Amino acid sequence: MWTIVAINRLHLAGVLLCGLFVAQGPAFSKQAPTLSSGPPRAGVQVVSDEADAALAILAKKRAGQPITEADWQRLFSSEGYLRLKKREAAMQRAFDDADFKSFILSDKLADRAAALQQTLDRWKRADTTEAARRALAYLPPDASIRARIYPMIKPRENSFVFEVDTDPAIFLYLDPEVTKEKFENTLTHELHHIGYGGSCPSKQTEAEISTLPETSQRVIHFIGAFGEGFAMLAAAGGPDVHPHAASKPEDRARWDGDVSNFNADLKKVESFFLDVLAGKLSKEEQQKTAFSFFGVQGPWYTVGWKMAVTIEQTYGRARLIECMCDPRMLLPTFNQAVSRQSRTLAAPLSVWQPAIIRAVDTNPKLK
Repeated sequence: MWTIVAINRLHLAGVLLCGLFVAQGPAFSKQAPTLSSGPPRAGVQVVSDEADAALAILAKKRAGQPITEADWQRLFSSEGYLRLKKREAAMQRAFDDADFKSFILSDKLADRAAALQQTLDRWKRADTTEAARRALAYLPPDASIRARIYPMIKPRENSFVFEVDTDPAIFLYLDPEVTKEKFENTLTHELHHIGYGGSCPSKQTEAEISTLPETSQRVIHFIGAFGEGFAMLAAAGGPDVHPHAASKPEDRARWDGDVSNFNADLKKVESFFLDVLAGKLSKEEQQKTAFSFFGVQGPWYTVGWKMAVTIEQTYGRARLIECMCDPRMLLPTFNQAVSRQSRTLAAPLSVWQPAIIRAVDTNPKLK
């Protein structure tokens, strides 16, 4: 079943998760990562050994002290570095110690060393417990979140998840422009992905979906990409909080502009779903189109968020979580919510064509 776990695999294929994150104090090793004390259903380990080792080397360079083989061994044997190397190998990307050493010793990185250290120290004060609670608030009651968080100093300025279904990891590019508040927001977003992938849908739902024609199953699989919008809502903390309340003004303005295109963007995704149902697209073409809806924060985010907000405001959070975990329910429930709210909406919202809803409907609740 291609739920958010598989959508996260799309990110692993090259789409950037908007993210930044996390923390630690001096010299944590891979044998002793910090464990955030949180709710019983959450275990978030923050492992910053790679960033610590890199910053130690940068400090020696700045002080004019010799950098020893032991310093490099500390970096190259760190848990964060070894898992990054494993991930890049899975992506079939070139990645070797010599190139990474050149990156660490570059003047460009040396100029940013103080800012990177301050950022790591600032992120250490982030409330990972509250981030986990916010993520769990938009997941089923039996959901749990287990994840290892790696703040990384690395050449590529991207953040991503890895091995979601075996040993969930979130890699976060250490970015001095990211505030503690934005870090906490993104932490919740990524933790929601982890919890969502581990709890939705149920085996029974998967079994029922497997009885549908392949084209219908594909559409349901792609509906899982709206999990980006669900994570935006969870990270904000509720439908009345702006998803970019902690972001830079330009990011908030971009989001507002994109959300204002909701009707047109819904129709673009709808056209894609109809083409999939009609068998007009090869699997490669489907993948390409699906990727195009990620963008910086494209329709998978904005349309997904708007649908989630509309459903929660109309029927409550419990109903929304039902729809999140059973993708067959999402589109018809949104249509119903729009119909119910039609008299109070400032502007009319587009809804999904019945043909799509019929194609994915195996659920008696929707009959």
